[in-house]
Amino acid sequence: MTLDLNSSQLYFNRELSWLQFNSRVLAQALDEKLPPLERLKFLAIYGTNLDEFYMIRVAGLKALFKARVQETGADKLTPSEQLEQIHAYLHEEHKVLESCYTSIISDLHTHGVNVKNYDALNEEEKEEIREIFFHEIYPVIIPIAIDATHPFPHLNNLSFGLAMSLKDDSDHIKHGLIRIPRILPRFIQLEQTFVPIESVVEHFASELFPGFKQLASTPFRVTRNADIEIEEEEADDFLEILQEGLRSRNKGSLIRLELMDGANADLIKFLLSHLNLDDKDIYTYKSLSLNLGALWQIVGDKALSHLVLPTFNPKILPPLDSEDIFEAIDKQDILLYHPFDSFEPVVKFIKQAAADPDTLAIRMTLYRAGPKSPIVKALIDAVRDGKQVTVLVELKARFDEENNLRWAKALEDAGAHVVYGIPGLKVHAKIAQVIKRKGKQLKSYVHLATGNYNPSTAKIYTDISYFTSKEAFSTDATHFFHFLTGFARTTKLDTLFISPSQIKPKLLKLIEKEGKQGKNGHIILKANSLVDTDIIKALYKASQSDCKIDLIIRGICCLKPGIKGISENISVSSIIGKYLEHPRIYYFKHDKVKCYISSADLMPRNLVRRVELMTPILEENLRQKIEQILMLQLADNQLRWLLKEDGNYVKVPLLGKAVNNHNVLEAYTNKIHDKTKKETPDYVSRLANRILKES
Repeated sequence: MTLDLNSSQLYFNRELSWLQFNSRVLAQALDEKLPPLERLKFLAIYGTNLDEFYMIRVAGLKALFKARVQETGADKLTPSEQLEQIHAYLHEEHKVLESCYTSIISDLHTHGVNVKNYDALNEEEKEEIREIFFHEIYPVIIPIAIDATHPFPHLNNLSFGLAMSLKDDSDHIKHGLIRIPRILPRFIQLEQTFVPIESVVEHFASELFPGFKQLASTPFRVTRNADIEIEEEEADDFLEILQEGLRSRNKGSLIRLELMDGANADLIKFLLSHLNLDDKDIYTYKSLSLNLGALWQIVGDKALSHLVLPTFNPKILPPLDSEDIFEAIDKQDILLYHPFDSFEPVVKFIKQAAADPDTLAIRMTLYRAGPKSPIVKALIDAVRDGKQVTVLVELKARFDEENNLRWAKALEDAGAHVVYGIPGLKVHAKIAQVIKRKGKQLKSYVHLATGNYNPSTAKIYTDISYFTSKEAFSTDATHFFHFLTGFARTTKLDTLFISPSQIKPKLLKLIEKEGKQGKNGHIILKANSLVDTDIIKALYKASQSDCKIDLIIRGICCLKPGIKGISENISVSSIIGKYLEHPRIYYFKHDKVKCYISSADLMPRNLVRRVELMTPILEENLRQKIEQILMLQLADNQLRWLLKEDGNYVKVPLLGKAVNNHNVLEAYTNKIHDKTKKETPDYVSRLANRILKES
């Protein structure tokens, strides 16, 4: 029987799959075995994720619906059907969300930490809040009357405030708003008590509208379409048009209104009439404070650090703990697994190059560098020291545009050659190249990675770094940077693989070749998302040949596992834990190279619409290290979820010894670091072999 691999029944919807991912994040917040602030952290992540989902994905679906587009993906769901299912899913999940928040607040209370509205405070606390209000809040908040001479104001994306109905001495009903600026903290803190600012402002509203009696009020928050559309081909000055795009982000169409449960019906009608939204766009909360992402204020309180999981101190292991980093790379290729291996050697790679008089040139790509980047500062120092510095700063990195714009200007002002991107493509590749003079010759050193050049996120994301001075990699790195800075629209590399021209064809060929090994074949793909239909079809065909396929996909997965005759040889795992799983690792048992690391996810945007790199790992010992990382993750029975044929995820059952891959890698890295180090220990391999035998 011939099976149609184009059938919509073989694909999960991308947006609904993402919602399942965020539900797994929420499940971490529900885990009562975790410390309370660790749980609150996952609640904050859940909320931040959801904000971005609405600003980009839901906004996009609404735009497609208005444009009368009927199909958007292999699952064949229309934008209207997707919006309805998203709405139903999230409204159902609100019940879990409320229960989770109540549980965490109760847990915090047992540790002396409280979240209380103004009315729940004692008299002494209320007096303290009164002082804070008049000295720190009253001068900066904005009361707004709404009438014939005071039009309803423009509300920026994620604006937060209070809507009010008021009555004057003549019993005339008025409506007003109180905008709460972002410069104010979300919670007013009294030692270990956190008071939501809207409850304080609501209590003192009469001070803002003197002569009026408050009839009703409700906190509210709005979300807008935050996707930026830039006609790059028509841009004479890309910086100018990007800045205009950033300004337009606060002018996008409104897509969501968040309210507290029990909000006054008249106020809801008032808001909806001015915001041009309907009832389906409203999300209400009972005990939950609006803006979950603001819970980071409580999570980040250093006085409460004992209520989160212990912070792991990344280690610098041999050969990078004592030698000059470039001498170490001369001797051998080096592979690091962050955050267990410290990110500091990556920073040191740029800093040492910047300070070394033998350095002639430094080239690198920057996608998300962070607000305080020691790497960018080192690049500026290198320019001032007379070195040639070339940096591609991707200004289209969503929600990092302003930060990257600032770094681009700073580098350009220092004298670096700055490239802002490539028209029509985002540059998502992670690569740095240092060229030194060694005697009468030039020597090139290359760093390739799966993650960003951001020391802050490198402490909480798992990622892979690879250092090499092999000539083949250096030659490709040079060609790659010439491609970025020149006029060429495409390029071909010989050892590395570049998208949009090479990575997808190579992966399809590798999947097909491994599939022909039948029951002896084994494919392991680890990525953030699996959406690309061609890749999914290739995996289905390999599965039909009895090839074993293990997918470790953290987030979106549109492939359906376990379908008889199609995907019964495919398992899909998702790991959610202390660290955000971020590496892309592609393993093929019978390939000559076997292991590849990449900046590219298995999505059309990465494989077709972005400049990405995929790196073959040629050294046997480094390949083994990566293989054992994968095997250890597949043995995890604490953080791993399995995707079922119906689209739901279930926690892997605990059979045998408990295995939390994050915990065991922390413990083993500490153990190795504490020993006398004469050579680089293959610590992951040893650990994984032992764990697998015990599991």
